[in-house]
Amino acid sequence: MPGPHDCFSEDFKPDPYWWEASPRQPDTPAALPSSADVVIIGAGYTGLHAAVQTARAGLATVVVDAEAAGFGCSTRNGGQISTSVKPSFSTLKKRYGEELAIGILKEGQASLDHVTGFVRDERIDCDFGVVGRFHGAHTRGQYDKLARDCDSRHPAFETGAFMVPRDRQHAELGTDAYFGGIVFPRHSSLDPGKYHAGLLEVARSAGAIVVSHCRVNDLARGAQGFEVSTGKGRIRAGKVIIATNGYTGPLTPWHQRRVIPIGSYVIATEEIPQETMDRLFPTNRILSDTRKLVYYYRPSPDRKRILFGGRVSLQETDPRRSGPKLLAELVRLFPELSKTRISHSWAGIVAFSFDTLMHCGEDKGLYFAMGYCGSGVGMAGYLGSRLGKAAAGIDRDLGAFSRIPFETRPFYTGNPWFLGPSVAVYRLRDRLGV
Repeated sequence: MPGPHDCFSEDFKPDPYWWEASPRQPDTPAALPSSADVVIIGAGYTGLHAAVQTARAGLATVVVDAEAAGFGCSTRNGGQISTSVKPSFSTLKKRYGEELAIGILKEGQASLDHVTGFVRDERIDCDFGVVGRFHGAHTRGQYDKLARDCDSRHPAFETGAFMVPRDRQHAELGTDAYFGGIVFPRHSSLDPGKYHAGLLEVARSAGAIVVSHCRVNDLARGAQGFEVSTGKGRIRAGKVIIATNGYTGPLTPWHQRRVIPIGSYVIATEEIPQETMDRLFPTNRILSDTRKLVYYYRPSPDRKRILFGGRVSLQETDPRRSGPKLLAELVRLFPELSKTRISHSWAGIVAFSFDTLMHCGEDKGLYFAMGYCGSGVGMAGYLGSRLGKAAAGIDRDLGAFSRIPFETRPFYTGNPWFLGPSVAVYRLRDRLGV
């Protein structure tokens, strides 16, 4: 494998691979109006899906973002779409009881269905495909656990999942690094940059005004709604939707105390020979594994590159430093890629919650959805759409994720000082296979 300074191709870019086909737009010419029925803070998946609903309902809708629309994780993710909910049914049942646990799981399936239907109905060209997901077992014990879960009937919907033993693993993935795995055939993939660009166009066509490079500096509640102070002026809002997820900050300290910002890092390789891609990725699935510090990866939509992501640092770093670490893990899985170089390396911030579940809610006209725990491609748009419908009075029920407590911890204010020890423990557990 090339050394850390030799890992990069001659045309290397420290930007998301997805920006090649969908470059970030410069400052938008839209002026900030003096008032709106709804102001949405954040122009990623959550905010734009909410805007589609409120604008189509006839509400004057303004979306503001501190950066270019989609600058955050909406165009920095891996483009993988699952049913999103991480805790098992048994865990959820112990926490909340059977009825709410089933409701949470159904929301996960609904998020996958939402993206599928939205892309189809709005005719968004984003390389969407129902490719399925292979989830590899990094130990024999984890394979046995996956097999038990697969044999248990899912309480909310039929997954269609099936086990792949190690001796048949190469039919799914050209590596010997796993002890077999499980396939979820309904999970999907898309190009995040193209998806966001299409979503942005849908929101604007619906009548939403999107103002980029417009940071919100203060948010004050008044008798008639809200006063939103931005770098481009003030705007009065009847309702406000917080759609900031991993970029949630001191503007809304209550929310900031309840999400844990975690850096997620991704690389794209240089182009790989077709025969190699066909051997390593014969099914074109999205991929993940059972380790606590999970890696997620997939072929690019044109099957010329590998996109490989994970958490390799405790804070945002130069992508020239995180890239070689990810490449080393990729080569560990696929040793024949030892001479492969990196064409793109980048990072984004995802938001975890203390219960590893997403949350949404409303407080006297202030709406929010966040804490997607790395599953935002499906869940962000789904919950954003629910927020928009609630704000527009179409359907005020925000669903199961609004009925569970959004917890924080004593003395936590948004700086995850505990990540270092936690990551060290997870790395040790992954090595020991527990």
